[in-house]
Amino acid sequence: MNFSIYITGLMMGLSLIVAIGAQNAFVLRQGLRNEHVFAVCLACALSDAALIVLGVTSFRQISTLLPWLDPVMRYAGAAFLIWYGARSLYSAFRSSAVLAAGEAKSSSFRQTLAMCLALTWLNPHVYLDTVVLLGTISTRFPGNEVSFAAGAMTGSFLFFFSLGFGARWLRPIFAKPASWRILETLIALTMWMIATKLLRGV
Repeated sequence: MNFSIYITGLMMGLSLIVAIGAQNAFVLRQGLRNEHVFAVCLACALSDAALIVLGVTSFRQISTLLPWLDPVMRYAGAAFLIWYGARSLYSAFRSSAVLAAGEAKSSSFRQTLAMCLALTWLNPHVYLDTVVLLGTISTRFPGNEVSFAAGAMTGSFLFFFSLGFGARWLRPIFAKPASWRILETLIALTMWMIATKLLRGV
């Protein structure tokens, strides 16, 4: 294990993941609601880890064998994000006092996990960050790809669990329905912005 390259992977992983996106917004929302937080954080971190390993070990082969994958993922991801944004905006408009953090309507574990995985695996930006960018950067460290990948995966685990469980400190702010309406509206706008960028890139 090369520690300096491990740190490089850690910093690169964190720098790519901290930007607000569909996945991060969902983790934040679940943390605020204190709903299936550990499972959501673990699912996101493990998904990232799998994609990082895929990028570090197979990026060049994938891009050569499946040239059609990029446009397909862009269209599918944009459609999903548009739908999720509309869902969040609808939630914002119908918000009332019952949307306080401790009283929000709960989703089942299966529904929550399915939504989490969809936001992760149907978002082309996730593949761009993990498979393409980290996979490309890892080629700069021949023979030390494992150290780089380990650092990047550590960054994912640190970020998601910090975001999910750290959200509890924001609960006093979100004890008011107005705060939830603002959050849901921001999530909707974020989803639509990402979808627009995806469609423009097609």
